[in-house]
Amino acid sequence: MKNRLWTKDFTLITVANLLMAVAFYFMVPVLPVFLSDNFSATESQIGLVLSFYTIAALLIRPFAGYALDVVSRYSIYVVSLLLFSTVFFGYVWATSILFVLVLRFIHGLTWGSMSTAGSTIAVDLVPQKRRGEGIGIFGLSMTIAMAIGPLIAIAITGDSAYERLFYTAAGFSFFGLVLALFVRVPKIKPLKRKFKISSLIEKRALPVSLNVFLVTIPYGGIISFIALYGRSIGIESSGLFFLLIAAGIAISRILSGKSFDRVGPKMICILGLSLLIVGLANLALNKTSWGYHSSALIVGFGFGIIMATFQAIANHNVEADKRGAANSTYLTLFDSGIGVGMLLVGYLIQVVGYSGAYILCGVIEVLALIVFIFYTLPRFEKSSCNDYSY
Repeated sequence: MKNRLWTKDFTLITVANLLMAVAFYFMVPVLPVFLSDNFSATESQIGLVLSFYTIAALLIRPFAGYALDVVSRYSIYVVSLLLFSTVFFGYVWATSILFVLVLRFIHGLTWGSMSTAGSTIAVDLVPQKRRGEGIGIFGLSMTIAMAIGPLIAIAITGDSAYERLFYTAAGFSFFGLVLALFVRVPKIKPLKRKFKISSLIEKRALPVSLNVFLVTIPYGGIISFIALYGRSIGIESSGLFFLLIAAGIAISRILSGKSFDRVGPKMICILGLSLLIVGLANLALNKTSWGYHSSALIVGFGFGIIMATFQAIANHNVEADKRGAANSTYLTLFDSGIGVGMLLVGYLIQVVGYSGAYILCGVIEVLALIVFIFYTLPRFEKSSCNDYSY
């Protein structure tokens, strides 16, 4: 029983995370179209609004990580989830782009705090001997949400029924809150320590964190503008795209984790980054339904490999009492890349069009591959010279 993974509390926190994430992914394909239809927003304005969510999340995440160690984790989680759920009603009352911009910033703050707290509680609930498996399953709930959230959102929205979508998102999120209220968390004595900026950063996680920053710039551009790009080439629904990219991420996350444990990250990361380059080129140049949807699967496999393996690198050979800082460093730059991607790709679309923007995203992934081979990998190999045979 000590090593039992699927306890009532772990199941509840995982399902609550799934419901919250579904509500989050409701907004991904619909919000750009909502802004375009209701406020005649340009691509750069849409990119600015979307990026504010990520900017707010990355600003709050390091401080949330610190607070989780010195204040009650459960209290932070429940309050953040309550606020996250409530903000959905604000979109119903939105009267301008500026109003939505402020909403997205507030929503991002609650997301950053809630997701950090939820992940930490999940780790607390997982038996040590099954920690990797437990974290993988908890993270998979986010990938499942990525697959089904956009599909449900598009079905609900139908003919621009945006209010119905926002109310449904709030309903999903509040249901997750109800489940979270029944979770019993382990009693962990809060630490008494002074706040220091240096405690938020783990230097050994910086190389791979800088690398993932480059990788997630195109990711931010894809999830933000793929629905509008589909419209521009005659594909009205982006639901299948999100389903395929989520399927690729889910499958590759599982397979790449096992490969990392056996032989290290070298070949699997090179494969992942190469898939991203090929997938983005295909997305930009093959303007057909086949090209659009096959790209989703290719980049899904690529992102899944990198997401799983890069985070393993960030935590490799880091002491247990510094893993919080390592994850904070990694996730902050991960979020930063997505935010920059939303802004950059929105601007590039206006200058060079969708195809040109995604070609340049492919160039960024080439740069990420070069950085991995000549910067990130040598530092990892140096710290792990006795762990793997290369």
